[in-house]
Amino acid sequence: MINGQIRDKEVRLIGENGEQLGIMSSKEAMRLAQEAELDLVKVAPKAQPPVCKIIDYGKYRYELARKEKDARKKQKTVEIKEVRLSPNIDTNDLNTKVNNARKFIGKGNKVKVTLRFRGREMAHVQQSRHILDDFAQQLADVASVEKPAKLEGRNMSMVLTEKR
Repeated sequence: MINGQIRDKEVRLIGENGEQLGIMSSKEAMRLAQEAELDLVKVAPKAQPPVCKIIDYGKYRYELARKEKDARKKQKTVEIKEVRLSPNIDTNDLNTKVNNARKFIGKGNKVKVTLRFRGREMAHVQQSRHILDDFAQQLADVASVEKPAKLEGRNMSMVLTEKR
């Protein structure tokens, strides 16, 4: 709320340089803001009495938008990269997949390792669990298991994340 929108009887006023001007009527605070050719902005409406500040409202809004933009810029999004395996994978193929996963983890992404079962392979699900265990073991130096191996339909998957 700014200027004429403030309907409270009393407000705690903060001056343009950040100094406390004390508790006064909102009309008096409005008069002081007009003398300084600035706006009266309610910064803490829940306080008792509400806190108002004498500032340039346009500049205030600009600063808020800038802080928000900087906060968004500093955020890092973590992607989940997927590595798919099959139960009858050969050791060299497995090593290639491990190297790919190592690159993904090195870039700060999470890796979802999926073991896909097709047809008669579904009869040997428990014997194939060791493939995911070996995969996690080979990446143990750079990654830790965030979500252990779990069977979901025809896929068994686990999630690896960067070691802290």
